[in-house]
Amino acid sequence: MSGSFSDNPTIKQTKSNAIPEPKDIAELFPQLEILDVLGQGGMGVVYKARQKSLDRMVALKILLHDPQRDHGFAQRFEREARSLARLNHPNIVMIYDSGQAGDMYYFIMEYVDGSNLRQVMRSGSMEPADALAIVPQLCDALAFAHEEGIVHRDIKPENILIDKKGRIKVADFGIAKLLARSDIDYTLTAPQQVIGTMHYMAPEQFERPKEVDHRADIYSLGVVLYEMLTGELPLGRFPLPSQKVHTDIRLDRIVIRALEKETSRRYQQVTDMKTDVQLISNGSSTPISTIQTPLPSGNQFTPTPLPAQGATTGGYVPGQGKSPAVAYLLWCLCFLGACGIHRFYAGKWITGLLWVFTGGLFFVGQFIDLFLIPRMIYVANLESALLAQGNLLSQEP
Repeated sequence: MSGSFSDNPTIKQTKSNAIPEPKDIAELFPQLEILDVLGQGGMGVVYKARQKSLDRMVALKILLHDPQRDHGFAQRFEREARSLARLNHPNIVMIYDSGQAGDMYYFIMEYVDGSNLRQVMRSGSMEPADALAIVPQLCDALAFAHEEGIVHRDIKPENILIDKKGRIKVADFGIAKLLARSDIDYTLTAPQQVIGTMHYMAPEQFERPKEVDHRADIYSLGVVLYEMLTGELPLGRFPLPSQKVHTDIRLDRIVIRALEKETSRRYQQVTDMKTDVQLISNGSSTPISTIQTPLPSGNQFTPTPLPAQGATTGGYVPGQGKSPAVAYLLWCLCFLGACGIHRFYAGKWITGLLWVFTGGLFFVGQFIDLFLIPRMIYVANLESALLAQGNLLSQEP
């Protein structure tokens, strides 16, 4: 909590650091019937309310009082509120009104009857298919905001709402930027303070805050995707999604590209990430052609396009991996089969038949090998690339 409500003379309180009860702020919002507290976070308190004039449910967000708030905050709040009001999109929580009541700044927003993504993940009901259905909607919301010149800067499960019909709504667009203490005129790439939530923030938000742009949201979305797939955060030398759960191995590359440390190697537009995710969610076997993530220097291997989940490729099932010993065995079978055929045509009938029998069917082994070996090399190189970048992808405190 960046400030205490007890410092606010407008609010009657009985103990320090306590959030105001609905009855304590009712007189400041005569147009609303404030019903209950929906939640509290580092940026403010959200109440469930009824807008009397239209008889509709709304959410009232009161920004936390901050005694160190700069003098330009009121002007910045008005300017940013007008910008956020332009975000009229089905996957973005809409702002109906904003202003100042007493010493408090507030937003009256669309009420979403449902849960946030964090609650859904904690319930244990999240499946890979659910993650693939959620991400395109998040991409649509972010793409629309980015076109309007607005970066969220705090994409995390708590800010992703899911209503009772399964529709996704992104909340708190621009709030993190608004609460930064600065008189700077903010734009999409304007200088920023370090703002956001640990583990979901892009590296440049820590290291180069003046260079933060829309690609910071893409990084945060990559963290959320990984967490939805595996139930864990991508910290340190984290395992690939396909190693944690039975999912399409192509998702590994989507996650890695979204989590690239260097913004130039990351997805440049969130719509590209949406396209790649939809190729998988639609069951397409088409390779993800938009992904051209360069591997670390010294490794010039270009990954072979992978089949869709469940595709049969000579006994190889994506996500299950194979030991190098299997590859060696196949090469031995091919060698023995070739030797047997050679001896057979050389007139060594008995030994030739034994070699062929021992080596197995040479052409079948060769055919299987053509599919198996490249994919084993792909997995090995992909893991090596990830290990080389492990320290860069982690932002532990």
